[in-house]
Amino acid sequence: MTPGAQSLDQRFAGAMGDLLGPDFPSDIALAVSGGGDSMAMLTLAHNWAHVWGTRLWVVTIDHGLRPEAAQEAALVRETCAELGHPHATLRWHRDGTGNVMAEARAARLALIDRWRGGLRHVLMAHTRDDVAETFLMRLRRGSGVDGLAAMAPRRVVAQQVDVPGEITGDAPPTAPRDGGYEVLRPCLSMRRAELRHYLSVLKGRWVDDPSNDDDRFERVRMRRLLADLDAQGLGADCLADTAQRMARSREALARRAADIWERIGVEPQVNGVPTGEIVIDRDGLAPVERETQLRLLAAALQYVASADYRPRADALEAALDRLLSGGSTTLHGCELRCERARIRVFREYSAVAGHLVQMGPRAVWDGRWRLENAALEGLCIRALGEDGWRQVAVKPDVAPPFVSARSLPSVWDGEELIACPAMGVGPACFVALRPANGAAPDFRNFLLSH
Repeated sequence: MTPGAQSLDQRFAGAMGDLLGPDFPSDIALAVSGGGDSMAMLTLAHNWAHVWGTRLWVVTIDHGLRPEAAQEAALVRETCAELGHPHATLRWHRDGTGNVMAEARAARLALIDRWRGGLRHVLMAHTRDDVAETFLMRLRRGSGVDGLAAMAPRRVVAQQVDVPGEITGDAPPTAPRDGGYEVLRPCLSMRRAELRHYLSVLKGRWVDDPSNDDDRFERVRMRRLLADLDAQGLGADCLADTAQRMARSREALARRAADIWERIGVEPQVNGVPTGEIVIDRDGLAPVERETQLRLLAAALQYVASADYRPRADALEAALDRLLSGGSTTLHGCELRCERARIRVFREYSAVAGHLVQMGPRAVWDGRWRLENAALEGLCIRALGEDGWRQVAVKPDVAPPFVSARSLPSVWDGEELIACPAMGVGPACFVALRPANGAAPDFRNFLLSH
């Protein structure tokens, strides 16, 4: 049976089976904004959960950017009460700095991570139209295969650093936030119009965000452009299909990069403790095709800096040229140094120098390093720095050089260095956070999943 001949309920059930079957979890979260797409997903999930016996936990994010957001959250809460599902509203308190849209996306993931308790899966209502709109936005920016590839039905979200905000309503049972969670997109094969028609037939309610008609937003302009392109055979379905083909190409390129990494790269360790660096053989990298060189370098920067996105293409190209010619540079919160025959990528000291975290259960430093030693709770995590380097009496032969060692995570009691495992000081106390589909956190898995 073709997708067009199936009901939306059947297609939703098929997508959930592909994403989570055959043994479904007992509890799943849904992020529901109150818009037509997410309210339709809530109804689809309600019908599906009734059959499979899965409990739904619904969450609405109020970014505090529009006065209507509180009313939209109330609509979702009322609908959940009618359907019999617990609901919570997460309200973000923005500090007023940085790019508001990028900050809002990051805050959304962080607030959900803080709220979700032991839940491992969060459904989001991205549609085929979202795929096409994103394709156009990235095409306009000159993106390559990675940028033009369709968003994946499944995305691993690393454990997040808490952001200011408040939680009201129902919360899932608490559990250690160990290893992050997964965003699942079961509506990617569905058109926005299909979802709204489905909701209308069932007399469901939703709200239209007024910003969806505001031409100041790039996505709104792309949405209107799609309507014009459709008449020329270049509408949402055509672009979404192209994005899916790009996703297949991205997978093949990622496997090529992972194979090259196996031959020319290493993640340094000291006594079994990762240093958080990436080291690549420059002579081995030089003859590799340009696309794979850029892919390896971009992934290394994301991995070391715990960044959600790749650096800009022009900056990445310039950094690669500089490294291959024997130079050094900084990019994406990292330093990149050519050391004779090796390229070393490590966290830029200035990016972490002022980052202090009080030790506590599951404390996370720099979005990447988690404390795993209860005996050290109550102390402070910060970068090793020059003062820490001076306190390391005997430096292991395989320890990182001074320039990269400064940004290593370390434990302090006031001005006294207590532990820096990568420098052979104190007990092992950190675990690198880098979940990749449940596998051990290593760079090869990161390459394959990004």
